[in-house]
Amino acid sequence: MLLAAEPPFVQGLRNALFDGYQKLFPRERQSAPAVIVAIDEEALQRFGQWPWPRTRMAQLIAGIADAQPAAIGVDLLFPEPDRFSPAAVALDLQALSIDAARVLRLLPSNDDALARAIRGKKVVLGIAGLEAPNPKFLQPPGAPPVRTVNAPDLNLRRFAGHLPSIAVIDGAAVGRGLLSVDPESSVIRRALLAGMVGDVIVPALSIEMLRVATQTSLLLVGRGPDQIEVRLGDIAVPAHADGRFWIRYGPHDPARFVSAAAVLEDRLPAEALEGKLVLVGVSGLGLLDFQTTSLGERVPGVEIHAQILEQIFDGTYLRRPASLHALEYVLLCAAALLLASGVSVLGVGASIALYVAVAAGLLVLGTQGFALEGMLLDVAWPVVGATLVFGAVLAQALGVADEQRHRLREQAARVSGELESARRIQMGLLPAPRLLFEREARFAIDAFLEPARTVGGDFYDCFMIDDNRLFFIVADVSGKGLPASLFMALSKTLLKSAARHAGDVGALMVRANAEVSRENPESLFVTAFAGILDANSGTLEFCNAGHEPPFARRPGGIPERIVHRGGPPLCVVEDYAYPVEHRAVAPGEWICVVTDGITEAMNPRGELYGAQRLGAVLGTVPEPATPSDVLAAVRADVRAFVGTAVPSDDLTLLCVRWNSR
Repeated sequence: MLLAAEPPFVQGLRNALFDGYQKLFPRERQSAPAVIVAIDEEALQRFGQWPWPRTRMAQLIAGIADAQPAAIGVDLLFPEPDRFSPAAVALDLQALSIDAARVLRLLPSNDDALARAIRGKKVVLGIAGLEAPNPKFLQPPGAPPVRTVNAPDLNLRRFAGHLPSIAVIDGAAVGRGLLSVDPESSVIRRALLAGMVGDVIVPALSIEMLRVATQTSLLLVGRGPDQIEVRLGDIAVPAHADGRFWIRYGPHDPARFVSAAAVLEDRLPAEALEGKLVLVGVSGLGLLDFQTTSLGERVPGVEIHAQILEQIFDGTYLRRPASLHALEYVLLCAAALLLASGVSVLGVGASIALYVAVAAGLLVLGTQGFALEGMLLDVAWPVVGATLVFGAVLAQALGVADEQRHRLREQAARVSGELESARRIQMGLLPAPRLLFEREARFAIDAFLEPARTVGGDFYDCFMIDDNRLFFIVADVSGKGLPASLFMALSKTLLKSAARHAGDVGALMVRANAEVSRENPESLFVTAFAGILDANSGTLEFCNAGHEPPFARRPGGIPERIVHRGGPPLCVVEDYAYPVEHRAVAPGEWICVVTDGITEAMNPRGELYGAQRLGAVLGTVPEPATPSDVLAAVRADVRAFVGTAVPSDDLTLLCVRWNSR
């Protein structure tokens, strides 16, 4: 009755068993038809944060197309016009002259540039299926004609609406493929090979890439009450009647990936992409397009498309036809009858041996069926039924324990997802100084933050108080993890508010001390170094609230620490009058502020990085160095020092250089 009704815990145990099969027998990578051009950390570091202008995406697509791939699949959506287009920039920048704005509005849009790069190439764009109609895209998506044969019970997954790319880009592509999946307990076990958007059958991105590459038509053929085949010429892929397909995973393999930076910088040999099915997607950690596979790995979503293509090329399919359900009922009844009759005539020892033999035989049948034929035979519930016959109490205890483990896995996945969301929110609170002030000639500034855990308590901020004064701050909240991150968000907001209303940096600290202390039920404290740089005169007004003294280096000089008496951390001494100090910054001089996560970084031997090593590294930075160069040198040296040791604290650096008026 439980097998027939399939309540959630039955399906949960079944999925856990199928995941176990895959972990025991992961798919070996025999062919390599797919290559992923990844917008990874290297690409983001070289070409800026995501989203990129469509002109850069056009350059990337053109570079891939020059290598003559079999097809290009874009695992990205472009549903809005590019905000970096000249006309959009002219609209946003009110300070532009009328003539300059007119010239920008007359320039071609970035979307047109991307459409030109796509047009005439074998490019397949992704679309997302939606549960509700999308008022912005009411017309059905453009999809290839699909024929069905002997499939009266075809019941494809239906989407009421869809989210494609904007018309100018969408119209340039030769195909469109679904990106949508329905995760089961936060794990991607099955993918849609085809689905319905309105009344239109739309193939998945991987299937549409194969169709474009092979220049064949798409055919859905019925193969039983709940089975179909998706055919592309000589290729026949088994699927369920709802269009879903079991993915047989291989381990994550970096060899599937090439960096988009290599394509954009023309460093990639053409033969690396020639004749390949090229997928374009994101894999940078900051973009967080990661999915959990049946192997328990978190991989970039675009890699799942690549694994599907490999699976189709290798012919290593997973099958679960309706006949397997009947076989599972037979196995359950046979095991129960055998044990019931055996226990009645055998002794305790022999009964235990019989139970072990029956359970082991069922497990061997399931694993061998998977390993040899790719059959997803659920032997878990026949074993459970046999265990119930052998001992009801023991079976009940095992069922409860399994359900608890399943819930813990779900809870862990949910908590992990919530922490990832918290990390995205926290990092989104921090500005990108190098981009924020890229047009500023009087000074240059950059910053970097890497939490020791998913979220952390360090933060920095920088903004112009008026036309000439740059305010910057680096702070460290006591503690780590989620409590510190919450207090960090509160402190950053209050400090920013205080900076906009205080007369000088000392008054800022006094006001922030009072405000933050009032909202501090956990008695946390905050160390901070804050400064106001006059961009015209180079005068630096600063205050240190129990923070690590920063380093400064003049042109031709050596790094020196900026030390003054300062004061205690915020939230430690009520109404403390923080002293202010001034420094005349020389043209070309830079100031580097860090948190104690740098100086107290620890290597596997338990040694501290220390301020002395930090000063030595800063002394090796060649002149003239940009703030980004300074941060990169320190970050690389800290990583080399820490090695495989677990980070003990958040790493935060901010560097500002005054260039003179």
